[in-house]
Amino acid sequence: MSATEFDKPSLLQRIVPLFRGFDFLLLLFVLLLASAGLLAMYSSGFDHGTRFTDHGRNMLIAAGLLFVIAQIHPQQLMKVAVPLYTLGVALLVAVALFGITKKGATRWVNVGVVIQPSELLKIATPLMLAWWFQRREGNLRASDFAIAFVLLMVPVGLIMKQPDLGTSLLVMAAGLSVIFFAGLPWKLIVPPVVLGVVGIFLVIWYEPQLCADGVSWYFLHDYQRTRVCTLLDPTRDPLGKGFHIIQGMIAIGSGGVWGKGFMAGTQTHLEFIPERTTDFIFAAYSEEFGLVGNLFIIVCFLFLVWRGLAIAMSANSLFGRLMAAAVSMIFFTYAFVNMGMVSGILPVVGVPLPFISYGGTAMVTLGLSLGVLMSVARAQRQLPGGDGHIPHG
Repeated sequence: MSATEFDKPSLLQRIVPLFRGFDFLLLLFVLLLASAGLLAMYSSGFDHGTRFTDHGRNMLIAAGLLFVIAQIHPQQLMKVAVPLYTLGVALLVAVALFGITKKGATRWVNVGVVIQPSELLKIATPLMLAWWFQRREGNLRASDFAIAFVLLMVPVGLIMKQPDLGTSLLVMAAGLSVIFFAGLPWKLIVPPVVLGVVGIFLVIWYEPQLCADGVSWYFLHDYQRTRVCTLLDPTRDPLGKGFHIIQGMIAIGSGGVWGKGFMAGTQTHLEFIPERTTDFIFAAYSEEFGLVGNLFIIVCFLFLVWRGLAIAMSANSLFGRLMAAAVSMIFFTYAFVNMGMVSGILPVVGVPLPFISYGGTAMVTLGLSLGVLMSVARAQRQLPGGDGHIPHG
């Protein structure tokens, strides 16, 4: 037998380097959330045809995307920022001009296959902003932040016009996190935050007058105004617009501390919870696993965000640092908005709960986001001459 045959690496020896530099602590939190998601989906979706198997398939697709994107160095990802953002905005313009309308919303366009371009902007927008600040590193001025806000508001405005408030909020949160971590001065942060808090207080205080029949809010669509008013007083229409919020709160409360048990949720299986496999799956999960189950996934999400921010802190480039921080805040925003709307703290805006809710497009976005985060982690760990240590606290 020739020497070359002895030197030929085995399949395992060829595969192991592909996982070198992976952040396995991050993967642990993802695996725990995915396991909770499979349990919740099996219980709430066992009578929804192939929902459970499709959810598992979507997770495998997301895992594949995570692995592929993780192999790409952040500097290579930076090269696709401008083309991806330009393509995304062009598709949003196409949606506005000749998009497909379903249930009163124009969010899709046919390009041979029907796609929803707004999902692409969840990744393309923070990529573009991170690219912009990387180009301006060491020479940042107020005008650079102004241009960044314009780059952010173009896709956000086009998505809100569709209308799609949930996705526009997610895109805005991802973009604002990049701008914040790029060094936005506090004097520009505090005034809008104060105005926002005052505005929320005034809306709550004057709710009876603002939500009276016939009153129009010129800066919001009628359905968006209805969502806010329903949040403030779900009993105004308990069998209509307020039904989702009321049933969600009942399910969460009925779970108690320990929950009713796996497959034993009455609100879920008697179909009182609407959209129990998608937007409101947190209510179904809460009913069966109770406060203890809720604390488990909340802690997992907090650790996932913490780990992402730790990766951001140790990134070896501004682009990597901003992208890792943005992805971490995307997960925080997803979880906070979904749990908030199901429990009656925030308006119902159609945001899924990561790894728990059913949804192919959302799962693909999560896989891409985790791939970017893992790419940044690998780039840091594989620095020549360094240990690539990422801090644990």
